[in-house]
Amino acid sequence: MRDLREADLSDVAGLAFDVDDTLTTHGILTAPAFASLCALRQAGLALIAVTGRPLGWADAMASTWPIDAAVGENGAGWSWREGRSLRVSYHHGEEARRAQRAKIDVVRDSVLERMPEVRLAGDNAARRCDVAFDIGERTRMPPTGIDALLELIGDLGVRATCSSVHAHAVAGDWNKALGVAQAAGDALGDFEPGRWVFVGDSGNDAEAFAVFERSVGVANVRAHLDRLPTRPRWITEAERGE
Repeated sequence: MRDLREADLSDVAGLAFDVDDTLTTHGILTAPAFASLCALRQAGLALIAVTGRPLGWADAMASTWPIDAAVGENGAGWSWREGRSLRVSYHHGEEARRAQRAKIDVVRDSVLERMPEVRLAGDNAARRCDVAFDIGERTRMPPTGIDALLELIGDLGVRATCSSVHAHAVAGDWNKALGVAQAAGDALGDFEPGRWVFVGDSGNDAEAFAVFERSVGVANVRAHLDRLPTRPRWITEAERGE
């Protein structure tokens, strides 16, 4: 495999990137990391942020960052600017989302009852389509506890996915790779995955690592490699936003 420095990236049209522990460093968006987005934008690349964070956060990112779109809740929905207006779309229609929300609420209550040591993520108030539990943001769950939580979520009849900070209970069939494709279609009009680079760091990036031939993991992805069904093609030398 050629080193990333030696790879031919001359035809790259866009960059899709995770946010937590990929663009940010321990929750902070540093000045150099944000400056890199500005430089990439100035160089003419399309940019899509794709995160497990809430769709409410995706609205703010799409409104204020130098990007073309922001995908939230691991692909459940996305936001983009159209002139001075903010547009929002979803993987599933309104009726399906209502049914999924009812199922997720039951899962949330069941998890908190059966595993009282589990805490909800602090950003759930801004979520529209999933529920997130804190495994590494303000509390630190051991690997055995994370495995038990993910197993319980699955036993309750919904999908479980995991980032470096949150475990998610998901009632729909979306993922980050689908979210990027759908957001690019709305915000940019077309999408050629072979001309895009995807950058991520953890388990909820696995589908995108599989879809994007040019996939990159920041160095801290090494802590999650044993949990990834598909590994990134390249791994950087530096961690997180560096």
